Amino acid sequence: MKSIKVMTVFGTRPEAIKMAPLIKQLEQTPGIESKVCVTAQHREMLDMVLDLFDIKPDYDLDIMKHGQTITDITTRVLKGLGEVFKNDRPDLVLVHGDTTTTFVGALAAFYEKIPVGHVEAGLRSGNVYSPYPEEMNRILTTQLATLHFAPTVQNFNNLNNNGISTDNIYITGNTVIDALLKVVKDSYKFNNEVIDNIDFEHKKVILMTCHRRENWGKPMEDIFLAVKEIAETYSDVEVVFPVHLNPQIQTLAQSILGNIPTIHLIEPLDYEPFVNILNKSYLILTDSGGVQEEAPSLGKPILVLRTETERPEAVEAGTVKVVGVNKDKIFEEASCLLTNIEAYNKMAKAQNPYGDGKASERIVKAIIEKFGI
Repeated sequence: MKSIKVMTVFGTRPEAIKMAPLIKQLEQTPGIESKVCVTAQHREMLDMVLDLFDIKPDYDLDIMKHGQTITDITTRVLKGLGEVFKNDRPDLVLVHGDTTTTFVGALAAFYEKIPVGHVEAGLRSGNVYSPYPEEMNRILTTQLATLHFAPTVQNFNNLNNNGISTDNIYITGNTVIDALLKVVKDSYKFNNEVIDNIDFEHKKVILMTCHRRENWGKPMEDIFLAVKEIAETYSDVEVVFPVHLNPQIQTLAQSILGNIPTIHLIEPLDYEPFVNILNKSYLILTDSGGVQEEAPSLGKPILVLRTETERPEAVEAGTVKVVGVNKDKIFEEASCLLTNIEAYNKMAKAQNPYGDGKASERIVKAIIEKFGI
């Protein structure tokens, strides 16, 4: 039987989560030799996911250094992947989404004349500086890729509008749903004293994430002030905020939210406890991209703390509402969902546009067909 070597490349926790079910699908598919290369653009948070899904990389570039810049990441990844591709010669390189590793992985493969498959292709916000640098990473990766695995019809249309042939675009759903459905359990037990003491049955728990570069400074300050007002206004609300390790975010969070007993500032969570607290929460406030895909699968309304989103299908489906970074607007929209059960149910029961948990199967099937296995 003809076989092909497929190398999956990623460097951050979100990429690892979304690539993990695809790697497992590749490993069990006859005719495919699966290889894994991590750049470790993020180190500790990446390793947690590798352990959870029992993934052992064939190559680990281990590039992360304290205080690294985007330029540092770009140059180290390009040099490291160039050597890996030159020596191992995969038939196809798979990259995911929009990180610096994604763009540079596609570029390094192009330099070696190796075809690239782009998982989670076709997302667009329409603003090259928001999110930064992710939006430009997506655009550049599109131009370098051969196969484009689009989660939704909207993503398909974005790619087609960018001049990509429909013969090379596959609508697959999002692999994040594949990963999510494998690890969420109603009986999950947290190993965290703060979370274990929360009364999820009688309290409306708001889970918040906030870390985007474009929100640093005044926007983030306004977000935190809105959350403070929410917590002080509604006695039945508790807020769980896993605070990003960035010192700037840590300092601001402690200064505004640190002394409010119903707001719990905790360390970043591993993927498994995070999605399980997502499952138990009432409402999600986030500037993250992946959470906009995960929470709808669990029936959780999301207020997006950004001025635009590259996931407009979630807005159109009604699972997500973009509320921006204005303090009063955030408070108003959150208050509506906390007090108006009809408005809450309208979002909670809207259909998730990101698929059924079988995206990895579809991607592997497309690869098999394209390579004639």
